[in-house]
Amino acid sequence: MPMLKEPKLKEPLWKENDYKAQKKGIRHTVYSVNGDQYTGEWLNNLKDGKGTYKWKESGALYDGDWKRGKRNGFGTYSRPDPKKKGAYTKEYSGGWKNDMRHGYGTNFYTDEEYYEGEWYGDNRSGWGRMYYKDGTIYEGEWYDDKRNGQGMLRLPNENRYEGSWRDDKKNGPGKFYYLTHGQLYEGVWVDDIAKCGTMKDFDRDSAPEPTQYPIPKVELASTEAVLQESEEQFLHDQE
Repeated sequence: MPMLKEPKLKEPLWKENDYKAQKKGIRHTVYSVNGDQYTGEWLNNLKDGKGTYKWKESGALYDGDWKRGKRNGFGTYSRPDPKKKGAYTKEYSGGWKNDMRHGYGTNFYTDEEYYEGEWYGDNRSGWGRMYYKDGTIYEGEWYDDKRNGQGMLRLPNENRYEGSWRDDKKNGPGKFYYLTHGQLYEGVWVDDIAKCGTMKDFDRDSAPEPTQYPIPKVELASTEAVLQESEEQFLHDQE
C-alpha cells in the first residue's frame, strides 16, 4: 500500500509578510514619522544592540548601546557645534539606563565646566568631581543633583573647605584651610555661613600672605588639674 505524504500546512500570506516587515538584526537607516532617524541593530521591532539615533528638531546625536528601545549601557550624547558647521560638541559620555544618565559618566556643561562621577536617574548622585569655570573644584558626595554628604571644595587660590554638605551648601561640621594666610578655621556651618568654631594658625611659615601677627596660643588646663584645684578649693572652704 503506497505511503501518502501529508501536505505541508502553509502559513497565511499576512503572517509571512508581517515576519518580513519586522525590524530585527542590523538594518540601514530607519526614519520616524517626525523625521528622526536611527541606524543600528533591532530586536522584536525595538532598537536593541549598537545604534545611532539623530533627532531632526535639535540635531542632537546619540551613539551607543540600546536595550528594548531605550538607551541602556554605554553611549555618547552630542549636540551640533554652533561655532562650526557640521561638527558636534560632546555633552555626555558614560552609562545609561532607561534613556537616563546612570552609572559612571562625564557631563560637559560648557567648554570650561564639567562633571565626572556617578549618576542615578539622570541626576548626579554618589561620588563625583565638578570642575567650575572659575577654577574651583568640588570633590565628594552628591545626591539628587546637589552636593550632599562629605566633600572638599578647593578654590583657585588653593584655599579649601573639607566637611559636611546639605542641599548644595556647607552644613554641619567642617574645616576651612586659609592656606594663603596660614590659618585654619574649624567649626559648624549652616547654609554656607560659619556659625561657631575656632581659628588657629596652620602652616603659617609657608603661607604666601601670612597675617601680621600670629594667633596667641591658649594653654588649657588638663581635666585632672581642674579637678584637683576644685577639690583643694572645696577643702579650703570647709575649714
